[in-house]
Amino acid sequence: MAFRLTSNGFSEGQPIPKRYTCEGEDLSPPLVWCGAPAATHSLLLLCDDPDAPGGTWHHWCLFDVPSTVTELKEAVPRSAQVGAMRQAVNDFGEIGYRGPCPPRGHGAHHYHFRLLALDIQQLAMKDRAKCKAVEAAARSHVIGAVELVGTYAR
Repeated sequence: MAFRLTSNGFSEGQPIPKRYTCEGEDLSPPLVWCGAPAATHSLLLLCDDPDAPGGTWHHWCLFDVPSTVTELKEAVPRSAQVGAMRQAVNDFGEIGYRGPCPPRGHGAHHYHFRLLALDIQQLAMKDRAKCKAVEAAARSHVIGAVELVGTYAR
């Protein structure tokens, strides 16, 4: 089975509903995955906007996700620790998910939800680590990756 990431909140390449954005309830969308490599010990979820005017903007980083987890319900709490999972500080300076919020009139931005399968159970990260630092620490441990892209414009 191929490694796959989907959402019943939006489809690949389609607009992200307002409820998952700064103009709505700003909730994290529901996500489901399957087919992670057999050697997966943990997962890392990232959400980034490479279309941001100043370069890639990091909206979310959820890490130390146990390999047995295959879905996230809508509205993951915005706390540093959610069960065994940890969340990093996004580019808004907050812990947890912050949804699409592109500049008005800037056109559609693409939001990349990337799920990385890692060969280690936990990343050695301090509290309040930033998304970019977590991604860099995980880079040498990636054994598989999938992506789901949604769009949003204001």
